[in-house]
Amino acid sequence: MRSTMPIPGNPWPHDMQITVEDRPQHLGELLWLREAHGLHPEGDDHPPQLAETPKRAAIPVDDAVRATWEAAWARIWRMAAAHAGREHDPLLFDQLHETPAGSPQRGALLRGIVGPEWGDEFDRSVFQDPSHLDWEQTSMTAFTASRPHTLESSPERRDLDALIPAWRAGLTKIVTIPCEGEYTRKLGPHALLMTNASRADSDKYRRALATFS
Repeated sequence: MRSTMPIPGNPWPHDMQITVEDRPQHLGELLWLREAHGLHPEGDDHPPQLAETPKRAAIPVDDAVRATWEAAWARIWRMAAAHAGREHDPLLFDQLHETPAGSPQRGALLRGIVGPEWGDEFDRSVFQDPSHLDWEQTSMTAFTASRPHTLESSPERRDLDALIPAWRAGLTKIVTIPCEGEYTRKLGPHALLMTNASRADSDKYRRALATFS
């Protein structure tokens, strides 16, 4: 959403560009893992429960593995959330096409694009669990049903007067997670993390944006 020149009658600032990341894969995986395996990570500043409660994992793990996962979860969440809050550099994709397949340089570029995730330290096969596959389908159905039908009915247009002050304060990216209730955190100097529920509700969205401005 950006134009090079002001458009008469359009209240959207011509130089304002806002990116919305509303399906962050790695954050969703971590949230499912926490609930489906009954993890209780260290600390008390974690996102609320998922809006679509997953079934317990069909492939359980023993207490030792669960303890290892619990010790790592919060650290990996912080890294993955910080990466989700960054604007992607399009030059990285150009460089990726110019590097040989299987080369260390290509691997480093891919890690920079994808960012930190559970599979960096643990087996990603955990996400082949039937519980995760079922939750993915259920949450996608709920997400699709909740999407605005037109550009004008999007939360950013709906609450433009609250969005503009946040943008002027540096906000360029909004990251949402499929959790219940309200949970808003800054992700660095230019991004805001919130729940889908907050972005969908005007009063909650305005409260979230006000934390940035």
